[in-house]
Amino acid sequence: MPLTRRLNLKTPSLRRPKLALWLALMSSPAWSASGTPTITTPTAEFVYKYLLGEVAAQRGEFVLAGQLFLDLAKQTRDPLLAERATQAATIARTPQLALPSAELWSELAPDSIPAAQTASQLLIANGNLEKAIPQIQKVLANENIRANAFMELNSLMVRITDKTSVLKTIQQLAKPYPKLAEAHFAISQAAYFAHDESLMKAELKQASKLRPGWEPPAQIYGQMLMEKDVQKGMAFYRDFLKTYPESDQIRLSLARALLLQKNTTEAKVEFTKLLERHQNNPDMNVIVGLLALDAKEYTFADRYLEHALEVGFKEPNKVYFNLGRSAIEQKDDARALQWFDKITDGEQYLAARMAAAGIIARRDGVDAAITMLDNVDGLTPEQQALVIQNQALMLSQAKRGDEAYTLLEKAAKTFPESPELQYDYALSAERKGKYDIMEDTLTRVIKMKPDFAAAYNALGYSYADRNIKLIEAKSLIETATKLSPEDHYIMDSLGWVYFRLGDLSRATEELRRAYAIQQDPEIAAHLAEVLWKQGQREEAQRILDQALSANPGNEILVAVAQKLKSAL
Repeated sequence: MPLTRRLNLKTPSLRRPKLALWLALMSSPAWSASGTPTITTPTAEFVYKYLLGEVAAQRGEFVLAGQLFLDLAKQTRDPLLAERATQAATIARTPQLALPSAELWSELAPDSIPAAQTASQLLIANGNLEKAIPQIQKVLANENIRANAFMELNSLMVRITDKTSVLKTIQQLAKPYPKLAEAHFAISQAAYFAHDESLMKAELKQASKLRPGWEPPAQIYGQMLMEKDVQKGMAFYRDFLKTYPESDQIRLSLARALLLQKNTTEAKVEFTKLLERHQNNPDMNVIVGLLALDAKEYTFADRYLEHALEVGFKEPNKVYFNLGRSAIEQKDDARALQWFDKITDGEQYLAARMAAAGIIARRDGVDAAITMLDNVDGLTPEQQALVIQNQALMLSQAKRGDEAYTLLEKAAKTFPESPELQYDYALSAERKGKYDIMEDTLTRVIKMKPDFAAAYNALGYSYADRNIKLIEAKSLIETATKLSPEDHYIMDSLGWVYFRLGDLSRATEELRRAYAIQQDPEIAAHLAEVLWKQGQREEAQRILDQALSANPGNEILVAVAQKLKSAL
């Protein structure tokens, strides 16, 4: 609620508020979207607290505002005040306040879908899946949004690590709706994450039976087949298209698969069929162009991206940026710079400047690139921090680590609230052997951003690598694993801490998982060392030789190779 002047909240006149003041409060923009609270005779204490909450919110003190509105909501049992408390607590990113506010809001407004949605999201984020179920059921009870709600269920629960519990929960929620295709599709997604392939197949088939020609289950089923046999997956897509030739997403999936198989001739046939239906549709041209770009078919990509510009794509900067990417991959730096220079504002502007800086660093040297980035104007503090991170990275890649550290050290003082920049500063400090700075900085980063998986991993790995504080290291890395369970670098860290703790079996298991995802030289070095320790020397040497062949100058690989050679 905007206030045109500062209020003296201790003024005696507030002890007996006039009706005009109350009506003014209730008609303010803060309440206009939700209606009028049901309090008929506001007390002086109520008006005082309400005004104090509004002033606190205007000053950015959202925790105080949320606490005041929650207290008022509890006293008056008014749902609008509970909603206001939830909004303030959410802005303040204070879940311990947002959750009780949202639960009270949902209790006081049992028919409110936004209240139930908000409460369910906060409960799930707090790890209370069971308590969230009644809130989700309220949402699903609304026939108008039920189908879409089922399609979003798995995204809502993506951070829950116990995927079997998620599957059981979604099955429970879907049980009252056996004839709803979206409900079966939601179960199939949950079954996939829970590694229940037979249930996934059955639910996909049921969803397709209930909605013949519906593309999402067909697309997922085809992808599942392709993971085992690419030809079977493509055959499934072709059969589907014979029956439903206007299924654009399936045709796109088939065309993409053909491109990845380097079957450009057949891919072009499928793209031509798509574009015959959408000849002057700029969005479709962009989609086709980006698929070709991902498949490294750059000439093909350029043709469709440029055609999208010709037929009036509404966000040309996105096309300019991707044409620049394509030019870089084709090692045509001059053309890439031409495309990036066309972007003079908007969301892609900074990304384009940093991409251009990479080209300038290669062509004219790192100093020229840094100077160019220094001259980029109109950046927010967050963007300024990102530019400095990019400059430090260029210095590090140029083997100018001392300069990179000095730059980040200065920036860390200028941008103390940027967790990403502080993280980079911590890693730079570790590379210089300044472990105290690294540890203190990463500890602050974790407090600042409790869901920053990389920060937990970096601190835990540093302990494990130095063979100190191993129990704490394991705990930190396990937290990182919960936050980002599919990250191969975190798997590598977990394997390494198990190795340090003497659990070679679990170390090998985690390192093999990581190496299967990404054949990174450092992961290869760790896996080879653990296998060697287990007595599996032939496999260790084979992995090490392969990694050295692909990365002949990697210092970690060379050091491990020398270490194992000296152990013979």
